Formats: sequence, structure tokens, C-alpha cells
Amino acid sequence: MVMEKKTVLICTIVGIILVFDQATKWLVASTLRVHESVTIIESFFQLTHARNPGAAFSLFAQAPASFRQPFFFVTTLIAVGVLLVLLRRVEASQTLTLVAIAGILGGALGNFIDRLLYGEVIDFLLVHWQQYYWPAFNVADSCITVGVVLLLFASFREPNDA
Repeated sequence: MVMEKKTVLICTIVGIILVFDQATKWLVASTLRVHESVTIIESFFQLTHARNPGAAFSLFAQAPASFRQPFFFVTTLIAVGVLLVLLRRVEASQTLTLVAIAGILGGALGNFIDRLLYGEVIDFLLVHWQQYYWPAFNVADSCITVGVVLLLFASFREPNDA
């Protein structure tokens, strides 16, 4: 049976994100100790090995693991389910929407893999301006963010048959 173009597109995007996300996290974890940094652009960008037991901006990071781990496991499964339902409903002609949702799905799965393997997420991209720091993030987080922005953009550009 030949996979339809829509499925190939989605699987390709998710696969590339997962490989790139996990490879970069492995590289950081195998070359830098936790909290060790390498300055890339002085006073602006560092690679820093960080571990985040919480969600975005360390939400729930201080919660006990007995709450945190099941909560993130269930939340991620629900989010992945919703994304898969959305992907099924999107027409193959709505390429930007498909790419956006696939990016969000790939990012969610990338961080989910970390939670399964380590009980926390490996972050390593640290952007700052002088002493003002944005929380560390990773490839998966970037894909989720870009996916959400693309989805918002697509909602204004592409026709909606629903």
C-alpha cells in the first residue's frame, strides 16, 4: 500500500525533528557536565547543559516526581492524541498547517522521550542579553514554538473547510 503524500510529509518532518533533537541532546549530555557552558556569542548565546524536570519555564519543576512524571506523561499523551486527530482532519492541500502541526508533534515527542529516559528534559540553548537570561531550551522546544507560530500564520492564510 502506498502512503499518501500527507502521511509521508508528516512522518518525514516528525522523524527529522526527533533525530535532530535527540542527537543534539546526546551530544550536549556526552560532552558537557550539567551546568557547564560554552560561550558561542559573548553576552548573547551559550550552549549550557541544563536539566529541566518541569515544563516550559520550569513549570512544576519543584513538584514531587510522584506527581510530575505521571502528570507530564498523561498530558503529553493527550496532546499527541489531539495533534493526531487534527492532522487527520487537515486537508493535504493545507501544507503550512500540516508542517506546523507536525513540528509541534515532533517537538512534543522529542521532550517526551527525554522524560521517559531521564525523568526530565535536556535543555542546552541559552540566549541572554548581558545579565537578562531567557530560560534554556532545546530543539524540541524550538520546533513547538515555530510550529505554533506557523499554525497561527496558517490560520489567517489557508482556507478552513470546517
